[in-house]
Amino acid sequence: MARGQQKIQSQQKNAKKAAEKKKSQGADQKTAAKAALVHTCPVCRTQMPDPKTFKQHFESKHPKSAMPPELVDVQA
Repeated sequence: MARGQQKIQSQQKNAKKAAEKKKSQGADQKTAAKAALVHTCPVCRTQMPDPKTFKQHFESKHPKSAMPPELVDVQA
């Protein structure tokens, strides 16, 4: 049954290696992208990364709604 023992050892070694790789990798792309979405539309709750995009979104999607005060002075 040497092969059975080798298989178990190999699985443990690979699991340990994968755990170390995942630990060293840190934050993944999805988490980083989510952290970059800081502006939220008050009407539809869509998240945007910067005020310029937020203003463009608001002007195109909600033309009848009043412009939020934080977007009045933003240059689109």
